Amino acid sequence: MSQKQSAMFYLPKVALVGVGMIGGSLTLALKKRKLVGHVIGVGRSQANLENAMRCGAIDEIAGSASAAAQDADLIVLATPVGAMPSLMSQIDAVVKPDAVITDVGSVKHGVVAAARKALTKSLPQFVPAHPVAGKENSGVLAADADLYINHKVALTPINETSEFAVKMVSNLWRAVEAEIVFMQVEEHDRVLAMTSHLPHVLAYAMVHLFAGGGDTEKCYQMAGGGFYDFTRIASSDPVMWRDICKMNKQQLLQHIQSYQDTLGQIGTMIEQGNEDKLEQLFADARSARAIVTEKRKQPALDTDQVPRAMRVRQQVNR
Repeated sequence: MSQKQSAMFYLPKVALVGVGMIGGSLTLALKKRKLVGHVIGVGRSQANLENAMRCGAIDEIAGSASAAAQDADLIVLATPVGAMPSLMSQIDAVVKPDAVITDVGSVKHGVVAAARKALTKSLPQFVPAHPVAGKENSGVLAADADLYINHKVALTPINETSEFAVKMVSNLWRAVEAEIVFMQVEEHDRVLAMTSHLPHVLAYAMVHLFAGGGDTEKCYQMAGGGFYDFTRIASSDPVMWRDICKMNKQQLLQHIQSYQDTLGQIGTMIEQGNEDKLEQLFADARSARAIVTEKRKQPALDTDQVPRAMRVRQQVNR
């Protein structure tokens, strides 16, 4: 979105339900660009909410999700995905007819199912979304107004979602300099299970193994850059990742099995002394990693139009 276009986008009141690093980064980004008037936040931790007030991520603390959502032009659900069904039920009755609801959850199938059940009045106003950006640190004090610049945001609107709502959420993310990628719900969960969910599980597993070994103290002392880089994301919020594993169970289990199979193949190569095959596997992986690096430099195909075929297929699959 150009500077002129972003100046045309303005939200008088935003309700942030769940004031952590992801949601706080969004409201800080909007405030930095003077695109929001007033942000009201609600969350479980009073201390975290007070930190959010001090760092400017929110302007007011609400006592409940429904109180925050009332009169808001945009409601952002930025809690762990397991909390969203209850929150949707709480806000449904108070959402203004011209307001929009969106989320930032890393799993979309379970969130969409919850929305279809809980948002009995305001389902057309809901746009499922997932900013593919973040840090290993959690909490609003880790929020960053520039977090979303040049990062991709997946939008997975369902057949019930209004075009107005899709347009608003698209403009919201473009206004903070993110790139929009439209995806189907199932496609999103399958792809993110490989690119995000599995890596987090592997990092947690590696550190758990590390901490429970017989040479723990020496391992702590000798842990190098490779270990630190590989396990960085094991510092992420355990509650959030517990909920993601639960909601994306089947897709994640399939990828875990594939990873176990690949690891087993590598073990066999090492055991049998098959250095040539081992080297080739490493070389193939290195080449694939180079492609990932190159792709990250390329902008997403950003469009104002929700692919029609995508929405038709989602309707058929309901």
